[in-house]
This record gives sequence, structure tokens and C-alpha cells, in this order.
Amino acid sequence: MPRYTLRLDLPQVESALRPAAARGAYLAAEYVLGESQAVVPLDEAALSRSGTASVDEASLTGAVSYDSPYAVVQHERLDFRHAPGRQAKYLEQPLNAARRQVAAIVAAELRRAMR
Repeated sequence: MPRYTLRLDLPQVESALRPAAARGAYLAAEYVLGESQAVVPLDEAALSRSGTASVDEASLTGAVSYDSPYAVVQHERLDFRHAPGRQAKYLEQPLNAARRQVAAIVAAELRRAMR
């Protein structure tokens, strides 16, 4: 029976997959941003326009943020009234609901890099 030797160069694997993981994190953050845009409170749309997706490539961390002066208040205050289909927790709820999609997006980018 023949013997096979597998040589694994982990630094080379990491350097090949890191850009794909960063791209996956960014695409996943963009996906969550899109989902949150569907439920973000609307008045004059300033809050909606302030939404951005980003990735820190060093830590492979994706982020979605809303940068308006009242973003946190609108997110946290459950007693505010919103237009139909709009809500508080406009970022938290879509992120929690999208866990599987986020994982699938990152996995797809890693698979592409391994071809």
C-alpha cells in the first residue's frame, strides 16, 4: 500500500485565505446593511443614508454602523412610534436573523479562494 505525505504550510494557507475572508466579511456586512435598510426608521432618511458597511482586515471583523446623531436613540428606544414596517432594533434584529446567510457568504468567498 503506498504511503502519502501531506505537507501543510499554514502561513502560506493563511496568506492565501486572508483576503478572501476579508472580502467575505465585507460582503456579509453589506448584506446585513441591506437587511437593516429595510427596517431602519424613516423620517427624512438621514438615518438611513448614514448606514455603512466596513471591514477591519487585520482582525477580519466586519461592521455595520449608522452615523447620525440619533442613531443609538432610535435603535434602543422601544417606545418610539415608527412608520409601518420600520422599527427600533433596526440593526440588531436583521443581524440576528441573518446569521446563516452571513456564514454562507463568508464560506462562499473562502471556497472561491481554494479553487
